[in-house]
Amino acid sequence: MSIQSLIIDCDPGVDDAVALFLAFAAPELELLAITTVGGNVPGAKTQRNARIIRQIAGREDVPVFGGAERPLKRPPAGAGEFHGPEGLGDLEPFEPAGIVGDGPAANAIVDLVMRRPEGSVAVAVIGPMTNLALAMRRERRLAERLGPVVVMGGARAEGGNITASAEFNVWADPDAAAVVFGSGCQVVAFGLDATHQVRATEDRIAAVEAIDSDAARATAAMLRFSQRVEREVVGWDAAPLHDPCPIAWLIRPDLFETKACRIEVETASDLTRGHTAVEFRVDPATARHRWTVAADAQGVFDLIVEKLKGQAREAAA
Repeated sequence: MSIQSLIIDCDPGVDDAVALFLAFAAPELELLAITTVGGNVPGAKTQRNARIIRQIAGREDVPVFGGAERPLKRPPAGAGEFHGPEGLGDLEPFEPAGIVGDGPAANAIVDLVMRRPEGSVAVAVIGPMTNLALAMRRERRLAERLGPVVVMGGARAEGGNITASAEFNVWADPDAAAVVFGSGCQVVAFGLDATHQVRATEDRIAAVEAIDSDAARATAAMLRFSQRVEREVVGWDAAPLHDPCPIAWLIRPDLFETKACRIEVETASDLTRGHTAVEFRVDPATARHRWTVAADAQGVFDLIVEKLKGQAREAAA
């Protein structure tokens, strides 16, 4: 089994929480750090939420670093209506025992990537890309040192979920997204075109609920909250599972189909702010971006169940 060293940059968020529980349970991933950013809820809450999830998962060995509380150039946005005012759905927040790592997230990203062999550290950005953009500005060599950067962000065929053409993570800080996509690093993007295919149906949630562990119970609670909100706010029966998709790809890339492309982000127009222009007419041999066009939804949920069951068995042994 190959092991991928990984930094997860996130803004928990109920689907961020599911992504973190999956990553914490996956022996294929060497988690170097969790970094947090203001996004779904303010930065102080996302940092606390990441530590809560870490504590529930029993993974206090993974450091958490707090990061940017606002976008590079714009006022902070939020999505509390989809995540609850505290960001963790129905879960009652508490002050976690684990402390925050020393220093801001951008510095942690630079330090962890630059001290490891070139190309060995992947970064999964499942919130606004502010921290990674700041890290790239602080260390100009960072982009060439990174392994794959996997991001949850953007929309093409599906249209947007915050405006007609923009997905929330990119819309929240389009200037940071433009820095990352324009940096020359290898990016695999999981936009709404893919994540809307991965839906938390009743059977899939029930399979998670059947696992006897704190992490699985918390994961199922996040899925139930998303299901309820999706029905009330959007009118769909099964909520899409956005942020776990990049984590699942790092473990099982065969669950997804990607295409070589070039991705650019609209930053100048308020009307189309955060629009991702995905161009497939590129040379696959030199393209630095890939866009996810298809996902095996059942395979993603089977993977989540498999890893949570494995973690539960290990804890019980």
